[in-house]
Amino acid sequence: MGADRTEHADRTGPAGKGDKKDDKKKVSRSFGVMALLGVLLVLAGLIGLVYTGVATLTTMFLFGWLLLAGGVVGLLQAFQSRKSNYFWLAVIVAAINIAAGFVILRRPEASAEALTMFAALLFLTGGVFRLAGGLVVRGAHFGLTLVQGAFGILLGMLILSNWPGNSLYVIGTFFSLALLFDGLSLIALGMGARRILGLVSDDGGPEPTAAAVGESDKVREAAEKYPPEDQERSNN
Repeated sequence: MGADRTEHADRTGPAGKGDKKDDKKKVSRSFGVMALLGVLLVLAGLIGLVYTGVATLTTMFLFGWLLLAGGVVGLLQAFQSRKSNYFWLAVIVAAINIAAGFVILRRPEASAEALTMFAALLFLTGGVFRLAGGLVVRGAHFGLTLVQGAFGILLGMLILSNWPGNSLYVIGTFFSLALLFDGLSLIALGMGARRILGLVSDDGGPEPTAAAVGESDKVREAAEKYPPEDQERSNN
């Protein structure tokens, strides 16, 4: 029994607390890195909103390289599984990705115009279906659904009314806004997690408040002032 108690004390002693402190620091550091990544994304989004033309071309080049790399990887995987039933389908999909990547890298402006048209039609059709579905279903979020549908239709019509002149900044604006909101969410998540970790003590429980510390000090002083024998005698 004594050996078991000693082993348990060793596990929960200063060494165990030191390990918990190290783990807490590592987790806090990882959330700090997350917040730093969010700051970088926010800066990139703000720069993209200022230079929307550069952001659009950067998005096109990034999209083209992703399609090209995905097509090459898909082609390699198709040849590795050439005895399967979907071999030719995988080859066709990979070839389409490679061809689309080459076209986007060769003609980024024309690709931006086509993608802007696709985005406008997507907003327009999505808004129409959402508006019609809201009018037919009339669910709990009826008003919100109508607002979202009307906003999608309005955004699609605005993009189509200035196409193709607006193709140099529409995609870049959307991409920069996505970076901005993703960065803000990462900053909020990282800072909130670090704040929660700061409220947790090293032994896994919440940090004691000042009132709790003062109350424990009073109890300790009373215990030292009145030994257990005196307390039992007073009770008798």
